[in-house]
Amino acid sequence: MDRPAAPAGAVATRPVVRDGAETVDAVAVEEPLEIRVDGDRIATTMRTPGSDHDLALGFLLAEGIIAGAEDVGSMFHCGRPGEEGYGNVLDVTSAGGHRIDPERILDSRRFLPVSSACGVCGREAIDRLLARVPAVASDARADRALVVRAMDALRRSQPVFERTGGLHAAVLVGAGGEVLAAAEDVGRHNAVDKVVGALLRQGVLGARATASGRPVVLAVSGRAGFEIVQKAAVAGVPVVASVSAPSSLAVDLAVRAGVALLGFVRGERMNVYAHAWRVDATASCPR
Repeated sequence: MDRPAAPAGAVATRPVVRDGAETVDAVAVEEPLEIRVDGDRIATTMRTPGSDHDLALGFLLAEGIIAGAEDVGSMFHCGRPGEEGYGNVLDVTSAGGHRIDPERILDSRRFLPVSSACGVCGREAIDRLLARVPAVASDARADRALVVRAMDALRRSQPVFERTGGLHAAVLVGAGGEVLAAAEDVGRHNAVDKVVGALLRQGVLGARATASGRPVVLAVSGRAGFEIVQKAAVAGVPVVASVSAPSSLAVDLAVRAGVALLGFVRGERMNVYAHAWRVDATASCPR
């Protein structure tokens, strides 16, 4: 896999003093993206510009607002190129003969900013999310060699991080180790939305998916929190692997949703916090 180039608009420069001398440093771009559905504001997230359409698709799927890309008629940035702030508002319109229902999103989350670190707050909101996250029906497994390939692909898919040290990444890998989608963002959950949205757009994921080659492993940089597992489960991805630690809620949700949750992945060494049968041939599948 060739190393991708950093997308336009993802890197900026700012002055810095280093070792007593003034110079410039490359920093990751962070800007707001307001997501609207048929003109109604749904959420605002702080993100790295690029793949905004995929980000919106992945977000709307995770929130249960759409079942797939076929529910969407068009997506466009509001305003005109060259205007201040252009590109930071994305309007999603319903497909003909179908109305996207934004009321399906949790009341406690509508119209509230979503930070680049976490989008869920409040015990009641978490309990309601837990109740509607579907269990992954697939019996797919990923041996340790596939997990290692996924983490290697993750490391090779971070051109902006290599320049700035300031982004997270997510990669979706198929059963043969092929990279199906890769993305970077200032937010871990945004990166996951981008890769899920890319496969929705390609017809690989969604209620009426037509393309073959469904993802088996979601590899992520940084901590594996609740929302990472939630987004994987909604997308039907059976294995989540992280270079870092999971949270307690992430483990609880993974157990409930049938997702194998792997943390501290270092080569073939890893902690398996949920559903070890998906990655370990000696572990039995729960019935």
